Amino acid sequence: MTTNTATTTSVGSKTTGSKPAGPVTSDRFFTLPVISLIAMSFMLGMSEFIIVGILPDIAEGLNVSLTTVGGLVSLFAFVYAPATPIGASISSRFERFRTMLFLAVVFLIGNLMCAFAVGYGMLVAARIVIALISGTTVAVSMTFADDVASKKNRTKFVAWVFSGFSIASVFGVPIGTSIANVFGWRWAFHVINLLTVALIILMCVVLPKNHYGPKSRFLAQFFIFTEPRIWGGILAVVFAAASSYVFYTYLTPILEQEIGIPSHLISFALAAYGVACLASNLYGGKLGDRGRGVVPLVKGRPIYLIQAVFMIALPFAVMNMVVGCVVLLVLGFLMYLQNTASQVLYMDVASATHPGSLNLASSFNSMSFNIGIALGSAVGGLVTDHIGMRWLGPFGAIFAVLAFLTAVWLNADLKRREKAEVEAAKEAK
Repeated sequence: MTTNTATTTSVGSKTTGSKPAGPVTSDRFFTLPVISLIAMSFMLGMSEFIIVGILPDIAEGLNVSLTTVGGLVSLFAFVYAPATPIGASISSRFERFRTMLFLAVVFLIGNLMCAFAVGYGMLVAARIVIALISGTTVAVSMTFADDVASKKNRTKFVAWVFSGFSIASVFGVPIGTSIANVFGWRWAFHVINLLTVALIILMCVVLPKNHYGPKSRFLAQFFIFTEPRIWGGILAVVFAAASSYVFYTYLTPILEQEIGIPSHLISFALAAYGVACLASNLYGGKLGDRGRGVVPLVKGRPIYLIQAVFMIALPFAVMNMVVGCVVLLVLGFLMYLQNTASQVLYMDVASATHPGSLNLASSFNSMSFNIGIALGSAVGGLVTDHIGMRWLGPFGAIFAVLAFLTAVWLNADLKRREKAEVEAAKEAK
């Protein structure tokens, strides 16, 4: 389904489809439409991360090994990464609100399957269903930015949508885990389902409707991959995420075995780390306001070097409980600082060069981050098995340096383009 009237959309420019929702003139940020989209990210995050908190309960309930259930985490990332750009490009052909509603209903169906799974096979199928639509849901949420937030607040909107996942890890997962401990693991999913139904009703009431994106054929959207700046943004996110997940995958055993935090305090330590991650997302929104296109990301080059330094220091920092915890909190704060900046890059470059690929471009951050998760986790596993958990940090530092070099290349490309524009302007005179 397409429309004949469509204009360009980006994080920094106003766009509407067949029936405009009208410009957002109020600077009030936490409106009901914005809250509903942040809540959708929260639900996606809670559903994704809850598995980690209730692994033993599921294993016992379905009579399978802990390792078998643990495979659901990597399975989710492997499905999420390729499904996100494909789903986002398909979704651009349909009316945005209906697409969002459809994705929310599929999400509900997937979690109902989790709650009523009669065996491990059904649980695997349910997790695949949820992974297939999660990234696309985030991508479609991003396209609401122009219609639910004022121009001043659009990068803030992007940051808060991403923060929904961090909020889920700080508050949603512990609450869900507590519910599972009292009433059984299936009730964790029942709660998610009840909240999702309420959220669907809210979205039906408050979200803008009758919006169609730029008209573009499915395969034509993928021509955006011919744009080098898009690849630069993707690689920077992949390397930075891999750097973090080399050690983050093993955060709990690092806290217990390397730093020596008592087991009864681990939940508090993880919550503190989650707060650092939430702060990372929110401060990343401020960094995303430092320009348009590739500018915010290239201005963030020092972040990757700082991350590399703290990664290198990690094996020595864990020898002292206080120093080790401080280093981990700093790494948590650095973890998501690039999120909004990279999203600004994708959306602005797509808007300027391939406006028909806007939905696809809005999915790149989620896609890239999950590729980084898979890469970092795999490398972390190899390091742990062959060298030892203590030395995860230096290998993470290698990925951080690669992210820095990618940002350096993006900066050089930006300078070259600016010089070419100046010379073209002189010739025009």
